[in-house]
Amino acid sequence: MKILTAKQMGEVDRRTTEVYRVPSLLLMENAAGRVVEATERRFGSVKGSSALVCCGKGNNGGDGATIARQLATRGCSVTVLLLGQVTATKGDARINFEAARALAEDETGLRFLEVDTAETLADEFARQRYDFYFDALFGTGLTRPAAGLFEQAIDLLNTCSPIIAIDLPSGLNSDESELIGKAVRADLTVTFTAPKLASVLPPACELNGELVVANIGSPAKLITAAGSKLNYLEPSMIAAWLASSRRTANAHKGDAGKVLIIAGSRGKTGAAALAGEAALRAGTGLVTVATAASAQAAVAARLIAECMSEGLAETTIGSISEVALDEALKLAEERDVVALGPGLGSAEEATRNFVRELVTRRNRPMVIDADGLNALNGWTEHLQGTAELPIILTPHAGEMARLVDKPTKEVAEKRLQTARVFARKHQVIVLLKGSRTIVAAPNGEVYVNPTGNAGMATGGSGDVLSGILAGLLAQNPADALGATLAGVYLHGLAGDLAAQETGTRALIASDISHHLGAAFLKVGGDKEKP
Repeated sequence: MKILTAKQMGEVDRRTTEVYRVPSLLLMENAAGRVVEATERRFGSVKGSSALVCCGKGNNGGDGATIARQLATRGCSVTVLLLGQVTATKGDARINFEAARALAEDETGLRFLEVDTAETLADEFARQRYDFYFDALFGTGLTRPAAGLFEQAIDLLNTCSPIIAIDLPSGLNSDESELIGKAVRADLTVTFTAPKLASVLPPACELNGELVVANIGSPAKLITAAGSKLNYLEPSMIAAWLASSRRTANAHKGDAGKVLIIAGSRGKTGAAALAGEAALRAGTGLVTVATAASAQAAVAARLIAECMSEGLAETTIGSISEVALDEALKLAEERDVVALGPGLGSAEEATRNFVRELVTRRNRPMVIDADGLNALNGWTEHLQGTAELPIILTPHAGEMARLVDKPTKEVAEKRLQTARVFARKHQVIVLLKGSRTIVAAPNGEVYVNPTGNAGMATGGSGDVLSGILAGLLAQNPADALGATLAGVYLHGLAGDLAAQETGTRALIASDISHHLGAAFLKVGGDKEKP
């Protein structure tokens, strides 16, 4: 699903009307219908309830007036507060304000008030408690902080519940992930046609509550033609990729892919075990964990029985040495994918040299995480992925900052731009972890993942992700980007399912692996080919 800027969204609306002859008033009517439907799906029937609809003077307010009419026809008692005068409105918004006011004059259970003073606004909020509050103050056009009556209305709305935001919680700039001032904290946001940047990236997206993306009548080809390189992951995309990677009924373990995980060191054996189990649970047929020789027994003891292990030459402190390079390349030749880095250690030059040479001489697609990434610091000018031997990097903000030699704070504030520039420059896939993980592809496309929760901020979660990515990629090595998108979505979804049972505080990394099967089932990706 494409993510659109305010300008792109305006162009889609314009062409829908001018090229496809869909009247803009009909689009507004459709938008209102989708909001009412989403409200009833979430909260139940509006019949016999009460609602307050707060409207600005623009098209978002016109949407609000249209929603008020539709609520009234469903038996809801509605009060419309227009912050301003109808005479100061124009176009479709004015038509709908006048229609709502006419209905109010006809005693239909709809009140319509023009509000010009802070006292009147406060009095109306204090007049009664409503069952629903609709935020139709600002849409996608706001670029500066709300002020005056609008700021007061935002403050008042934020004392109420439930709030349904129309298109975007008021107070947000649709093209910015950062807050520009006070904004409505909604329980449900119904955005139209496509999500906006503020809809999907924190901290702005945290004000959505539940996000519903509603089709109001614009042809899909217009959205595609808008030129956006930002995408929002949705279950249907993941299900389609999984369907392309299903096993046949007569498949054997070799057909399901073989993964080599090079991980672990003396004293850091848990990461290797977590990655190995996750790769198997992702559906790959065979998993081998290669680790430092003195750590092999400990890794093997922690691995699930279905994983194999190998020992590699090590340094004096028990991390893999560059002496092990030829053996590692030989092991890789017998597998489809290599995952490199969890618990590997990067303090010694011999280990860093091993990682760098393995990346340079790789003979299989590669997933690089944790200490594998740390070993690349100061060496990225030599890093280059290819279509035949793709590289997937999975840094968090701190690791990404070290790769690009910039402050972590700067990377955290510019996650999208940082990931995109690095992916294009080095022709790699960058999976930049965090709240709403970002995946940047070598061609400049960027994807935002909606799954996951704060409970996943726990040791080992990234190791599980590395295993999942390697396991999925081994099943379809020709589509590294698809495997990455499926992996990050399913990793987050498994974490969400785990949190439903344990809560976020008690969630640990192995819970994610143990709920991966349920995640596959939820998106419909656990079937064999006929």
